Amino acid sequence: MKRRSLAGWVFAAPALIVIGVFFGLPVLSALALSLTDFDLYSLADPGNLRFAGLGNYIDLLQTPMFWKSLGNTAYFVVLGVPLSISLSLAAAMLLNAPAARFKALFRTALFAPVVTTLVAVAVIWRYLFHTRYGLVNWGLGQVGINPVDWLGDPRWAMPTIIGFAVWKNFGYNMVIFLAGLQAIPKDLYEAARIDGATRWQQFLHITLPMLGPVLLVVGVITVSGYFQLFAEPYVMTRGDPLQSTVSVLYFMFEEGFKWWNLGRALAVAFLLFLIILGVTTLMLRFGKRKELV
Repeated sequence: MKRRSLAGWVFAAPALIVIGVFFGLPVLSALALSLTDFDLYSLADPGNLRFAGLGNYIDLLQTPMFWKSLGNTAYFVVLGVPLSISLSLAAAMLLNAPAARFKALFRTALFAPVVTTLVAVAVIWRYLFHTRYGLVNWGLGQVGINPVDWLGDPRWAMPTIIGFAVWKNFGYNMVIFLAGLQAIPKDLYEAARIDGATRWQQFLHITLPMLGPVLLVVGVITVSGYFQLFAEPYVMTRGDPLQSTVSVLYFMFEEGFKWWNLGRALAVAFLLFLIILGVTTLMLRFGKRKELV
């Protein structure tokens, strides 16, 4: 047994070394620097670096802008995650339907936004939703609706970004759901039809329970990804209007690379990590309880 254990560690050692050097050390270094007043002066001369303890974290919890960015991010997650998952599941069910035609074509078309460059597509969406020249407002004008300032109105800016993010990412979840749907035995649906179950009853009592583990995985991936909102507001709104689209990562970016408060920026990163860890842990525990029931 000892020889087998030693052989296992020998084969795993190269991968563990790579993970330790390129992941473990940077994370530990960032954690250590988040406990200091690391800034532009410390970059120029490490002698200016001073230990701050939990000062950065306490200061952040007393910063209104941090709480505003956290609220904006939570708004994005609460609306965007259910919308993304529901649309992904609906598209997967349509592609998995026996009557569906040209499945490969539609699968490729729906997945295409996932592999497109986010920044380039965000620029296109910014022009699509332009107040005066955008195609969306032009279409609304054709039916007698006044133009909407999609990216300049605090009420519409974040919903517009949510719509873009859902369109950009739902194809990834769709592929996962499609694989899960194809793994459900067809005999279950045939037995349910013989017993007189409607399509809605089949969805509630067969599709959703059988997709439980897949839904959990997709939910955790989507939630953790949506909490890391940055590129969309950075390209489309720069955090405006009235800071209604400033996310936690955008706030971290400004702290680190606009004001050069790198210690505070690293503290933001670890606070966000703790939030994501807490939310995903709750989701996993809830999912395990559902499986036990």
